[in-house]
Amino acid sequence: MDGKVPIKKNRRSLLLTFCSTAFVLLLFIGCKPEANQPEFLFRTAIIVKEDHTWYKAFDYFKQILEERSKGRIEVQLYPSEQLAKEIEAIRLIQAEVIDITTTGSTLTNWFEVATFCELPYLMKDSTDMNLYINGRVGKLMETEMIEKAGVRALCHFERGPRHLTSNRPIRHPDDLNGMILRVPNVPSFVTTWSALGAKPTPMAFSEVFTSLQQGTIQGQENPFAMINNGGFAEVQKYVNLTGHVISWVYAVIGEKQFQKLPPDLQELVIQAGREMQKYEHDLFLENEKKIQQVLKDKGMELIEVDTEAFAKKCEQAIYDSLSPEMQEIYHELKREQEAHAKSNR
Repeated sequence: MDGKVPIKKNRRSLLLTFCSTAFVLLLFIGCKPEANQPEFLFRTAIIVKEDHTWYKAFDYFKQILEERSKGRIEVQLYPSEQLAKEIEAIRLIQAEVIDITTTGSTLTNWFEVATFCELPYLMKDSTDMNLYINGRVGKLMETEMIEKAGVRALCHFERGPRHLTSNRPIRHPDDLNGMILRVPNVPSFVTTWSALGAKPTPMAFSEVFTSLQQGTIQGQENPFAMINNGGFAEVQKYVNLTGHVISWVYAVIGEKQFQKLPPDLQELVIQAGREMQKYEHDLFLENEKKIQQVLKDKGMELIEVDTEAFAKKCEQAIYDSLSPEMQEIYHELKREQEAHAKSNR
């Protein structure tokens, strides 16, 4: 298995997209118009529940944008994948059915460089992450988003390290032993967990809890905040501290929708995005201080793992799964890491 997840526009996927689009259209067409309608309405698809820092950040974005635009812009928030799952949300934004969402390495379905948002065992910490975001790779991602996916980055949210949850302790790759593991629909995740000995199954986040509950899958991997937000403590006993991914996610708006705004409102949206990023980051840092204890209080046990064994076993497979162009960028990022580390000694 070469780790790549082919994106096929087969009849079934097209039918599902059509049905979902039709449902959302009917939902909004059925709403009765009210007096004093805003000039612009932004429908926002959020994958997390209301208690997550991303939702709180979007709520802040909504408040300041509506206030500063003096009612010319209205932002509607729909949490828990009510409007669409992540990949579908991008397609609906492209079709101008909805307007805003969050996304990261799932954008590899449109352009390959997005894989560096969440490439396993590439980044060591948030210092590396910010080095990439503010460097050539980050700028390339933002350009490719507009040109190939039709979305514009408003800001980015740092994600905590991703860890594996399970109902048996996993301390070494050998302990995986064919575990059926949910992963997002991202090629590098499939490659990594296949190389480590698991059986990765791409699945939408909203389907994970039920699948764990029913035993369709045996584990999943996410940052602490998403483990808590998804309620996985009810169906998983262990958080195995693999820390296999340091990553970020973008808040994005449809480029067509953005270009329809007059210059003054474009500037308001851009500024509100910057402020949303800072607001969310403060919430993220505060949440990271307490979230491990929250999971422990809910009955989860944190397991130390042999991270070196995990990284070593999948390193070559991850590299081989990249195209020659992406392999060059991979080496470039590694050189930047090393140079930055030397300059700070």
